[in-house]
Amino acid sequence: MPDLSVRIGGLALKNPVMVASGTFGYAREFKGLCDPGKLGAIVTKTITVRPRQGNPVPRTCETPSGMINSIGLENPGIDAFLDEKLPVLKKYGVPVIVSIASERDPDEFVALTKRLDKTGAVAAIELNISCPNMKTKKLIAQDARATASLVRAVRKATGKTLITKLSPNVTDIARIALAAQNAGSDALALINTVQAMAIDVATRRPKIALAVGGLSGPAIRPIAVRMVREVSTKVGIPIIGMGGIMDTQSALEFFIAGATAISVGTANFIEPGIAAKIVSGLEGYLRKNKIAGITEIVGSLREDSA
Repeated sequence: MPDLSVRIGGLALKNPVMVASGTFGYAREFKGLCDPGKLGAIVTKTITVRPRQGNPVPRTCETPSGMINSIGLENPGIDAFLDEKLPVLKKYGVPVIVSIASERDPDEFVALTKRLDKTGAVAAIELNISCPNMKTKKLIAQDARATASLVRAVRKATGKTLITKLSPNVTDIARIALAAQNAGSDALALINTVQAMAIDVATRRPKIALAVGGLSGPAIRPIAVRMVREVSTKVGIPIIGMGGIMDTQSALEFFIAGATAISVGTANFIEPGIAAKIVSGLEGYLRKNKIAGITEIVGSLREDSA
């Protein structure tokens, strides 16, 4: 039996397949549609200090080979999450990675981390510093100094595994990645969605209420794979790759490019059980190619001219 286990910071995962934040709710939404217990980890929908209603509708639209969303981090807030959502997530028996974000003050990341640090049910914390659907002029993930400052502050607040989620909407993602690593992040998640816009030509209005949203799906996969490869050559911490993973073949691209694990996002809306199928697909690939473990193909890209 091929070994699918990987390590992400202090996390020991039975397999390297996760579900991306915001695409799997809090797992309860997928009851009867798939078995979350087969996953390597569950990444929750992003949580903020206070409840958020999110952005006005319409908040999603389909695009060629993808979709644009501008949900705006709708969530029940940290109190309701701990009381109502986390107990359900615990039942699946897989590591729970909680995604957190700030509404207006970076210090909120520290406040959220301190709350989450107190519960053993939380295996790791993902710092969502790259959501493009907030009404801010500049993302934390678009500034190396701001990224380092935030990661450093959160690092002091917890001993749990920290994952920093990076934005593709930058000119040099490796520079931001290095800043996060040097400040104490245990791992990196990339990429978040690409800023995009779609127009209804009949009404001459944007298809998204706030005009601009985040593009996800197969359309962004080549960008994500390139960025994973670029970052993997610069940092020494694990990368969780994501961006348009729809099947085993597309997942394998990320491992070969340098990702230690992957997250499935938009594909969950199309086929709720796809993440578990990818786990089986990876096992089959390793067996077929007589590869002992998934870690053997991480970063195995051949770039020679032959």
